[in-house]
Amino acid sequence: VLASLDAVLLPLSQLAGRPAPLGGRPGIGFDEGRALLSAHTLDLLGPQPRGRDTRIMVTMPPEAATDPDLIPRLLEAGMDVMRINLAHDAPEAWEAMLDHRRRAQEQSGRHCRVLMDLAGPKLRTGPIEPGPRVIRLRPRRDELGRVTQAVRVWLTDRRRPSGPASEIGATFQVPRRFLGALRAGGSVRFDDARGRRRELRILEASERGAIGTLERTAYVVPGIELRAERGSATARIREDDVPALEGAIRLRVGDLLTVTRDLAPGHPAVGDANGETTGPATIGCTLPEVFRDVRTGDAVWFDDGRLGGTAEEVAADRIGVRIVHAGPDGAKLRGGRGINLPETDLHLDALTEEDVALLPFVQDHAGLIGLSFVRSAEDVAALQVHLEKLGAEDLGILAKIETADAFRNLPGILLALLQWPTCGVMIARGDLAVEGGYRRLAEVQEEILWLCEAAHLPVVWATQVLEGMAKRGTPSRAEITDAAMSARAECVMLNKGPHIEETIRTLDDILRRMREHQTKKQSRLRRLRSWYEDWPVD
Repeated sequence: VLASLDAVLLPLSQLAGRPAPLGGRPGIGFDEGRALLSAHTLDLLGPQPRGRDTRIMVTMPPEAATDPDLIPRLLEAGMDVMRINLAHDAPEAWEAMLDHRRRAQEQSGRHCRVLMDLAGPKLRTGPIEPGPRVIRLRPRRDELGRVTQAVRVWLTDRRRPSGPASEIGATFQVPRRFLGALRAGGSVRFDDARGRRRELRILEASERGAIGTLERTAYVVPGIELRAERGSATARIREDDVPALEGAIRLRVGDLLTVTRDLAPGHPAVGDANGETTGPATIGCTLPEVFRDVRTGDAVWFDDGRLGGTAEEVAADRIGVRIVHAGPDGAKLRGGRGINLPETDLHLDALTEEDVALLPFVQDHAGLIGLSFVRSAEDVAALQVHLEKLGAEDLGILAKIETADAFRNLPGILLALLQWPTCGVMIARGDLAVEGGYRRLAEVQEEILWLCEAAHLPVVWATQVLEGMAKRGTPSRAEITDAAMSARAECVMLNKGPHIEETIRTLDDILRRMREHQTKKQSRLRRLRSWYEDWPVD
């Protein structure tokens, strides 16, 4: 800002024939600012990848610990930073991921930094009573309803539970005498949970077990009787073979949800024989401290904003939340989902005892540490004190801006970060959208980018970047535009998904192209090409 003012004041002063009222030490100019930001980015995120300015960070899935080929493929696709979320998995899995990374770097010659994210205080819903034990066996059909792939069922002896894994929809353990009555070409009949008659056609049968196919949808519950075609052999579906569905509470606008201090399994609203509600739905909360801070009228959001309500009644052991935001048919709330309290002054430390205990592990294995649930400059200072005690001044700090308080206190947080040799900021856009409202997200992330550029600190653009592509293999147009906007940050974070390799390649291509169009908040006047010059041709 000072350099801009000076650039205007100098010619105006000369035109007016007066001395320039500059005074004091000269400010950092645009060139110096860009050089500082570039140097700080190099220190925090590692060398600049060839052909693009923006690094790519990827969250590690659990498979990264067991599949030694996954991380090499991610590196080859363009990953520059691997993120390990310490809220999931265990040290053994983290160490396995790091071993695979080490070998991948040696084999490829590519560099990859490691970020370890501290979990912070876990403000989440408690467990919910499990749903019914039922398996839906559903064959695949084409647009005309014709079966294209029948469901395969593995029937096996109780003492031989293992069987073929490919394309098996369900495994049921049956007595040996029942298996002895099965032959290839035969069938097994049963009535499903709705009373519909169904038939398994036996493809293969041996002493190990039998494979049957089902061409009509069936709902299977424990106790269903299986009847062999030959003789009078029967077997019943065992309870252990039918897992319970994940519990959920469906809530609609106007419903009352009681959030409890204890973690007893939650349940839907209780009703009488006439359908009248006699008790509200209940669910626990993993942080009892919030019952001290929440006030009547405070907003309460669940599951990334899918459900929202207002604290209507507050007591020492419960909070009554009146639902004011849900889908037209309501929304399901499950256990382990996030809770956001954007209007509540929470007195929670960003560092938990569990986080502090993990700091030596992070020091030994990572180059960056992610500080979750930052709310003030004091949270940053507390982490710095612990790291100084460990002699870990070379560990970079990445402060995650994910709460309304963090955004309000961002200038102080940045000044606290600047007391540390290597630091940066992550824009955790998912929680920020819930905390500040989706309508303000674009404005908020813009202001964070500007403030961090003024502080010459690198920014990681995070949450739901190309998420549809990572999960389903195809991005939406809005996701492509969002990914292009992310080029103004120094790093972009991708979440895990079955199509993550192709997603990395797509993001790499977008960032390379946008490099010529945009540098931070400055548009670049590159030569415009006609659409046909580099458009892909079949």
